Amino acid sequence: QVQLVESGGDLVQPGGSLTLSCTASGGLAAIYAIGWFRQAPGKEREGVGLFRKLDGTTFYRESVRGRFTITGGNAKNTIILQMRDVVPEDTAVYYCAKGPAILKLDMSDLREELYDIWGQGTQVTVAS
Repeated sequence: QVQLVESGGDLVQPGGSLTLSCTASGGLAAIYAIGWFRQAPGKEREGVGLFRKLDGTTFYRESVRGRFTITGGNAKNTIILQMRDVVPEDTAVYYCAKGPAILKLDMSDLREELYDIWGQGTQVTVAS
């Protein structure tokens, strides 16, 4: 059974950078894609971006495109979310989740119902 654990959440100043990690264990062969999501206080959870393990292809929601980058980590079981030029609106609990095998690489891929295993989340706060 795949388990996912996020780490790296912290307090960061506007304009700063932060790196989050998603570490997977158990049944790694069953992971085709990892999605990153976030939930801000009082708001619904939204998809941030995704990473296709096979070839490293990524897709991002427009509000983070050019600022956030998802890559495979040095360890095969780690996916990294690099955040730069953060703004207060990036404040949220960030989650990684195991995604589907087939991707369209558009916003439809970031629907929560396509993701079946979730981590517990890590808090990111952007404030001066």
